[in-house]
Amino acid sequence: MVFTLVRALSYATIFVGFLGVFLPARILAWAGFTAPDALKAPQVGGIMLVAAGAAFGLWCILAFVFIGKGTQMPLDPPRHLVIRGPYKFVRNPMYAGAGLALAGAALYFGSLALIIYGAVLGVITHLFVILYEERVLAETFGPEYDAYRRQVRRWLPRV
Repeated sequence: MVFTLVRALSYATIFVGFLGVFLPARILAWAGFTAPDALKAPQVGGIMLVAAGAAFGLWCILAFVFIGKGTQMPLDPPRHLVIRGPYKFVRNPMYAGAGLALAGAALYFGSLALIIYGAVLGVITHLFVILYEERVLAETFGPEYDAYRRQVRRWLPRV
């Protein structure tokens, strides 16, 4: 279990480090953005969104490790279908958490470039989920995944 947790956190660090920190930092530098001089309402709101997105993502990773007995990486997937924790509310909460954190960064910096990056990343993620992830989950978990898919929405929780 400890080794699985280490692998999951390592994968998350690489993924988040590249797509959530390195590329957005390059985009901000290219667009000429620097850190704001003072913390105002948008910056505080941005920090809160980043923290919420990061906490949500960590909750997802822990659910994969402790419930699914695997990691979030397609090459090292969970052995059991994860339908509890954050996955009880929405089928793709890890991506939602990452989007929330990226939206927070865009708000913090007031960056349209980061909003565009997030939108492009969102479209790519949506296509990945539809064209790869859902097919693999259906093949791997069969009727259990089909029932889960009927009960829990892909991106937005049911009210």
